[in-house]
Amino acid sequence: MSSDRTSTLESLSAEIQACRHCPRLVEWREQVARERRAAFADQQYWGRPVPGFGDPDARLLLLGLAPAAHGANRTGRMFTGDRSGDFLYAALWRAGLASSPVSEQRGDGLTLRGVWITAAVRCAPPANRPTLQERANCLPWSEREIGLLPGVTVVLCLGAFAWEAALVLRSTLAGIPLPRPRPRFSHGGELPGPGFQMIGCYHPSQQNTFTGRLTEVMIDEVIARARTLAGLT
Repeated sequence: MSSDRTSTLESLSAEIQACRHCPRLVEWREQVARERRAAFADQQYWGRPVPGFGDPDARLLLLGLAPAAHGANRTGRMFTGDRSGDFLYAALWRAGLASSPVSEQRGDGLTLRGVWITAAVRCAPPANRPTLQERANCLPWSEREIGLLPGVTVVLCLGAFAWEAALVLRSTLAGIPLPRPRPRFSHGGELPGPGFQMIGCYHPSQQNTFTGRLTEVMIDEVIARARTLAGLT
């Protein structure tokens, strides 16, 4: 990857971190960072929007919902420091796409191969439920981010919220109306171009993984399929 594109990705990351566009999200993410969970009382929370993370030459983009209040909102890296991330990075490691099955904090040496991880909303939302307007406010960041990742051909959507965000993103980038009827999210469901192919996966939240709605076998199968579609060998 060119040094110019590396610099531009870093510049975009800095801009994202400075965003204060959504008052409700700003208030919540900063409140959580002040009133820390007892288990992390001695840690300095990130408390800002969380930029994307991964391989700048990625062919596969993983799109989540939003940072977890005591996960990425604490550590400053997507899906890092919580149970969802534990489940997801272990699956990426089994697929040969992550250097480690563990993602605990920024600077821990974890690297991704051919994968970029980001979210439809960049700030931790109350009750883990961003609004549609907040998702729309984040759309320009997603447009610019994927524009700096020209190798991306497949977007793996972690949950229905991310699926809807990817549909809007693709429509915006291609300059075409949203499809009617709108394709519904399903685990393992696929939707071809334009721009990039979409594939759905249940979100690796504790609500899904602890109840067996999403198992290791299920996420491994979806990641394997996404890897094949993206041409990652």
